[in-house]
Amino acid sequence: MAAPKVAVVGAGVIGLSTALCIAETCPSCSVTVLSDQFSPNTTSDVAAGMLIPHTYPGTPIHVQKQWFKETFAYLFAISNSAEASEAGIHLVSGWQVFKNTPKEELPFWSDVVLGFRPMSEAELQKFPQHRFGQAFTTLKCDCPPYLLWLEKRLKAIGVQMYTRKVADLWELHSEYNVVVNCAGIGAHQLVGDEKLFPIRGQVLKVQAPWVKNFIRDGDGLTYIYPGIHRVTLGGTREKESWSLSPDPSATKDIFDRCCSLEPSLRGAQDIKVKVGLRPSRQRVRLQREVLSQGGVKLPVVHNYGHGAGGFSVHRGTAKEAAHLVGECLAALQGASSRAKL
Repeated sequence: MAAPKVAVVGAGVIGLSTALCIAETCPSCSVTVLSDQFSPNTTSDVAAGMLIPHTYPGTPIHVQKQWFKETFAYLFAISNSAEASEAGIHLVSGWQVFKNTPKEELPFWSDVVLGFRPMSEAELQKFPQHRFGQAFTTLKCDCPPYLLWLEKRLKAIGVQMYTRKVADLWELHSEYNVVVNCAGIGAHQLVGDEKLFPIRGQVLKVQAPWVKNFIRDGDGLTYIYPGIHRVTLGGTREKESWSLSPDPSATKDIFDRCCSLEPSLRGAQDIKVKVGLRPSRQRVRLQREVLSQGGVKLPVVHNYGHGAGGFSVHRGTAKEAAHLVGECLAALQGASSRAKL
């Protein structure tokens, strides 16, 4: 069989990472990324890129933990390299605070991040409305530089990237041996996934270089995440809203909530508003499927539906998707060997 051709549909953090893992684990493959949008116009460009996992109710915890561990280890290695600044990856310490003590004082990921511990009474004095908190150090990706860094890595190993709107995965069957669907919220239309829905997120990106520590309210709705150049303030979680237009009342609400956690933000400059649609479902769709029409078969691997937690698990799910692509290719190889007999 000639070098198998794999198409990855989607160029957000999931699509680019999956393409990279496929190219790394299957060097004999020819890998192509197809997307109607590349950075800076993807949902991933809006994301804060903090490694604090979101929980997927439909996925076993040990699987989620494995995805997070692999992602953390991968980004930690980059943060300790000369590429850290270009890739936009850095360590950041801070606090997750709660108005009431949570049922789970030790989240499943507490031993993956660095130095996880309960906050001291003295630290809690900074947050008079909160009664309990956790302190730890985690990683943050500044998303646009990270996506550009991934694109550069892909080009360096010969992966092709084309701007193309794919309306139906079947349209790729004559050009590619395996198709990988990393279309994010686009999968709602692309594969008609009714279990996938948008959770609209509006965030502010501000200049506040004095803010060095992250602060996250335990409900996950209000957060302050310092990046290399800008601080991300969030946020909103609006289920089933498809609007990409900024909402001025939400901007004011986000700003006021963040200032109540960190009053010094009242002096923030140059406020930019960003909106993205998180591709949400009960569980990440990570599976193989074979499409067939008139006796012709097209192996497909799906990797989408990461909701608010894509950055925290992107490398782990990309590795699993690459493994599934390997299984598809082995099955094709077996079929072509049998055909020759």
